[in-house]
Amino acid sequence: MRVQSLPWWATRVGSVMNRKALAGADLLRAVACLMVLGHHLILRIDDGSKPDWLQGLFDFWMVGAYGVAVFFVLSGYLLSRPFWMALDTGEPMPSLKAFALRRAARILPGFWIALTVTLVLGIEFLDVEPNALLLLRYLAGFFLLSDWHYATLFPVENNGPLWSIGFEVTSYVLLPFCLTLLFWLRPQKAWVARGVWVGVICLVLVLHLAIVLYLPIDDVERGFQFGLVGGGKAWMPRYNPIGFFAIFAIGALTAAVQVRWAKYRSGWFDALVLVGIAVAGWKMRQNWDGPTDGYDFLGIPYGFPLFPLGVGLALAAAPSSVVVGRLMDNRAARFVAKISFGIYVWHFLVNEFLIQKWLALAPHEQIADMQSWLEVAVATIAIAFTLAYLSFRFIESPVIEWARVLEKGRQTAPALADAAS
Repeated sequence: MRVQSLPWWATRVGSVMNRKALAGADLLRAVACLMVLGHHLILRIDDGSKPDWLQGLFDFWMVGAYGVAVFFVLSGYLLSRPFWMALDTGEPMPSLKAFALRRAARILPGFWIALTVTLVLGIEFLDVEPNALLLLRYLAGFFLLSDWHYATLFPVENNGPLWSIGFEVTSYVLLPFCLTLLFWLRPQKAWVARGVWVGVICLVLVLHLAIVLYLPIDDVERGFQFGLVGGGKAWMPRYNPIGFFAIFAIGALTAAVQVRWAKYRSGWFDALVLVGIAVAGWKMRQNWDGPTDGYDFLGIPYGFPLFPLGVGLALAAAPSSVVVGRLMDNRAARFVAKISFGIYVWHFLVNEFLIQKWLALAPHEQIADMQSWLEVAVATIAIAFTLAYLSFRFIESPVIEWARVLEKGRQTAPALADAAS
């Protein structure tokens, strides 16, 4: 029997296959959450009120919208790992029923409550006019279909970040559908399976380009100056669920690489983590003075493909690193990551409510006074973190546990349960 020799640069440490060993995932989730939070807070201060000596910091947070891409890469990475592990070991495809149940339990209760509370508060306290279009937008969001048309892209007023939930759910559907192709082909060589997945990404890009070219949107009342429906019109068709699945699929490719690297440990992986972070940071820096959407290759936002590839490289290498991964895995990062979903779905509503009711400003109006902005920002952070913790403790966590009880007795790969949670 032939014994496989180790690469000269690596030490074999056994497969890193359990969720707790995925160094870097919690930190990147926490960073992504804080990037989006900071981006939305910075958007509310008037440019003339920003101190010159803090301009660089404000410029960085303005491109915090890139945190959305980090979420997509991270989700694709975590959710696809059980599939790659099963494929590489010749096991059956993980249970799609378990996959769907875990995903629904993790996001739907918190999202539905935030969506509904936003709608009610908007009508009762924030002068949102109830009409047929608003109801249609809400229903499209509730049934996770808001990402397919510009009029419903933002499912409610006063809580813009909820737009991304529909996009992510579409990626949840497309991921196992595309991975089924690999289980059907069952390539004997691991690199062939990875090559097929690169082909899937290329096909997705072709479909995205077709949407951009052949499904144009007119310029009538297009732009955020016409409200969120106009903003959705400005974003689409470059913002579309197929293009965002390309970002998600890079996360899946990240998992494909990581499960092959998992048996190694070396300082070279520390270097790869730093290279990945540097690439992602460089792409963000390119847009400090430009549109925060970061439209890049084929019009896909957030510095595609280099930014998600940089994030993916850091994620793939961190579990096999010697020092960097250990530094990334810390208690503060784990706590913020744990409640990050609640922070994401509540912070914008809290901020908008404080601005309109405390400062008596119009919807989406910028704050001209630095001190007032700072007071609202601190209050927003405190309230959003509190609501996020309460949401996780009393809504998200109980439903996740209920879903696990419901699964009890089923033959489900343990890694699937870990990754999906």
